[in-house]
Amino acid sequence: MQKELLRMENIVKTFPGVKALNNAAITVHAGEVMGFMGENGAGKSTLMKILMGIYKADQGSIFLEGKETVIHGPKDAMSKGISMIHQELNTVLDMEVAENVFVGRELLKKGMEKLKIVDIARMREETRRYFRKMNIDIDPRAKMRTLSVAEMQLVEIVKAISLNSRIIVMDEPTSAITEKEATVLFAQIERLKKQGVAIIYISHKMDEIF
Repeated sequence: MQKELLRMENIVKTFPGVKALNNAAITVHAGEVMGFMGENGAGKSTLMKILMGIYKADQGSIFLEGKETVIHGPKDAMSKGISMIHQELNTVLDMEVAENVFVGRELLKKGMEKLKIVDIARMREETRRYFRKMNIDIDPRAKMRTLSVAEMQLVEIVKAISLNSRIIVMDEPTSAITEKEATVLFAQIERLKKQGVAIIYISHKMDEIF
């Protein structure tokens, strides 16, 4: 068994009139792809939003590599190596691919950091380097709106990897893509698995889970 990356124990979350989670628990190991399944309303998204710091649990504990931790929000989650690719992709359509990969943490021109001048050439080159590593054929200079949904998802995966994410949550990633595009996605998941990244894969599709 690979090293434990994440453990959530006794997670309780109540919204007005409904107990969304009642002592929920999950354990994920390095290099594991965990199929995360359940009917609508089962609490899958609620548990993942607690992991990302979007919701605060009423009670329960989160452990990263065996150490108990508190996650204060999505930025804090990302700094701790956790990323989530949402069903509704968080892409800025009128920006370049490279700009989307580094959105919110843009690379600045060396020696001119105080002036906050963005180094778009370096961002393109870094994005190109990640793409080469993952055998992704997308132009970093392309506008996001020119990409297919599957290509946008690959950009989101690259963004997660560029953050050195050890845990990536994928929420219904094949809901809006073709079977052929899903094959490309699965190849990238396999690649991440071999690198020791843990994937929490939310889906309703039994065939693709297997």
